[in-house]
Amino acid sequence: MISALAAAFLLTLGQAATPPAAAPPKPAGTVIAQSGTLKAVATAEIVDTTGKRVGGAFFYEGPNGVLMRIEVSGLTPGWHGAHLHQKGVCEGPKFESAGPHFDPGSKEHGLLHPSGPEAGDLPSIFAERNGVARTSLFSHLFSITGQGGRPKLLDADGASIVIHAGPDDQSTQPIGGSGDRVACGVIKPAAA
Repeated sequence: MISALAAAFLLTLGQAATPPAAAPPKPAGTVIAQSGTLKAVATAEIVDTTGKRVGGAFFYEGPNGVLMRIEVSGLTPGWHGAHLHQKGVCEGPKFESAGPHFDPGSKEHGLLHPSGPEAGDLPSIFAERNGVARTSLFSHLFSITGQGGRPKLLDADGASIVIHAGPDDQSTQPIGGSGDRVACGVIKPAAA
């Protein structure tokens, strides 16, 4: 039989071992802000076909390429093609205003195409069952500012990031069979 003192000690020990309450979930469509020494040189607010904000992206310039952190909500679960487009315009519902893929080298579409890739070709992103895709991608095919002799993404008419309805097979012309444009974000220089 446990004494009252031992029972009180075990009760206190049990309370101390109780994990703290979990932090409330971060709202979908919000990208984690810059952290540590990483400073974005460009950002994009991503909208769906109705113009509703559904995510964002940060672009970090490095000596050998660009790191992109992307978060988008409201997607159908599964893989989605993602590309950088030539114009900084995202007029829904089809986002044709973004123009074709960013391709200053006149290459064929696809990271796996023997005559590719275009500078704006990116790996597909994956949306979980809740429709949220969070990813980091890296590309040495372009530069935000023209660093390292790579093609400069942000020219006079800007640029955009476009998310498609389906996966990109990385070789079929002109968009890897990735289907309709379902989300778009104008890429702009980051605020100082």
